[in-house]
Amino acid sequence: MKHLIYAILLFTASSLVAQDQLYKVSLLRAKPGELLKLIEIINEDFSNYENYLEHKPYMLRHSQGDHWDLMVIYPIDELETYFSDAQIELRNKSNSIEKPYGDTFYDLVSFQEEAIVKGPSVNVFIDAFKKYNLFHIEIFTALAGKQNELLEQRLSENQFYAGIEHRPNFIFTRVFGPSWDNFTIGFYEDLHDFAGPDVPFEKEDQAAKEAGFEGVNYIGSYLRSLIGEHHDTLAWKVN
Repeated sequence: MKHLIYAILLFTASSLVAQDQLYKVSLLRAKPGELLKLIEIINEDFSNYENYLEHKPYMLRHSQGDHWDLMVIYPIDELETYFSDAQIELRNKSNSIEKPYGDTFYDLVSFQEEAIVKGPSVNVFIDAFKKYNLFHIEIFTALAGKQNELLEQRLSENQFYAGIEHRPNFIFTRVFGPSWDNFTIGFYEDLHDFAGPDVPFEKEDQAAKEAGFEGVNYIGSYLRSLIGEHHDTLAWKVN
């Protein structure tokens, strides 16, 4: 039975990191005192998202650890269609999804960063965002020449998670837009689920070695040798 669970988790880990699906990601920090109003405006667009977008968007509100308040993320099918005049005109009709420079929407926003990234398949993404409420987000900027090695490290860490029967992370890689190179999202039911069960050191260490690390105590230090910047955030889904 344990071997079956491991096989399922390993298969899930590989399916989560297929870098084929495009996503739009926006990081927003509200003007002081305007966060709830900003959320209200975005949620209004979400309730009518079919008028503006190809797929349902999701919004995460950070609880600690980073300088932004909200992450808005949604799948897009093709860049050519997404950036067509017709699609841009539809998005411009929204209250918040994509507004032109100088629009009054930005009276509520004191920081904005946007990215186009590649990540897991639409169905896997939607299933996770429907089921889970708490998300662990880590954003990484690689050192020069370390982009591919950083991605391999994230993939190996998912293999390690499979070895200790832990859900793997989504992995998203930059196509264009931001200063960072990739980010991961881990998904959980609540803080208790995030804390996870106690795993014996021997099991963790063996799983780390099978995933290609020197041992479990070396996973973090190896990651730090590849990155110049790292942001770590817990965020709740905004319904």
